[in-house]
Amino acid sequence: MNVVSFYRFVDVPEPAAIQRNLQALCEKEALLGTVLLADEGFNGTLAGSADGIAAILQWLQDTLQLPTPVDARWTEADAAPFRKLRIRIKNEIVTLGRPDIRPQQRTGQHVSPREWNTLLDDPATLVIDTRNHYEIEVGTFPGALDPGTDSFRQFPEFVEQLDVNDRDRPVAMFCTGGIRCEKASALMQELGFSQVYQLQGGILNYLSTTADDDNRWDGECFVFDSRVAVDRDLAEGGYEQCHACRRPLSADDLQSADYREGVSCPQCINELESERELRLEERRRQVRLARERGGQHIGVPQQPKKNG
Repeated sequence: MNVVSFYRFVDVPEPAAIQRNLQALCEKEALLGTVLLADEGFNGTLAGSADGIAAILQWLQDTLQLPTPVDARWTEADAAPFRKLRIRIKNEIVTLGRPDIRPQQRTGQHVSPREWNTLLDDPATLVIDTRNHYEIEVGTFPGALDPGTDSFRQFPEFVEQLDVNDRDRPVAMFCTGGIRCEKASALMQELGFSQVYQLQGGILNYLSTTADDDNRWDGECFVFDSRVAVDRDLAEGGYEQCHACRRPLSADDLQSADYREGVSCPQCINELESERELRLEERRRQVRLARERGGQHIGVPQQPKKNG
């Protein structure tokens, strides 16, 4: 099963028309996943056949008259990591809270994985992981600065609090597939940072193209689908996901007394409201009963009936 992530910042004159046609084409090719559309471009991850996904990428290039092919990160999974197909219109294809930032007009300099390692080796470089804190806990580049954000909307506040002396340092930024860095680097340039670099294709491209001896990545890489995380070989990693808060869970988290499947984990146990906790407990009970009956309920796959 092919799983492909892609995006492009480009002016989209009629997102609604693109949405209708793209929905039909993806259904025709039996693809699953999510594609976000906005005036500023598109951002998606689709799973399915290589030919089907390639047809979608070519259609986007032709329809939006893109001068170059859509850059895409291809990985594989044993099964589709999505249950549905969603084509949605948003204000931003990655939510920074600054729709006025247009990376197609100005953004940081893209660097290859080889060039990235050179930046990492330079002690003058300020390396920033633009992802959320729960993603960074799964894996990151050694020495990278953690902004401590729970959502990308908080990133502008983090940048504004950086030391003014950092504005003349080389700044190297990275994220999962590159899209958050497009906006983050454009924001930093607007705020006066003069040397802003971003990892071309993000962590996924780095892992897919970098030899083991040169690979500086530490840990796994969080991904926004049912695989939860991938390892250095882009194979499904060793994390589960909390069904209550959607955060990644390690083996130690799963052994914690605060972990209750479908209800809470050590990350969200203090965030639960009593009413919501009761609803989640009831949902957990219904799922368990459905499994015992072999029935289908709330996303539980139908169990085959035994013959005889």
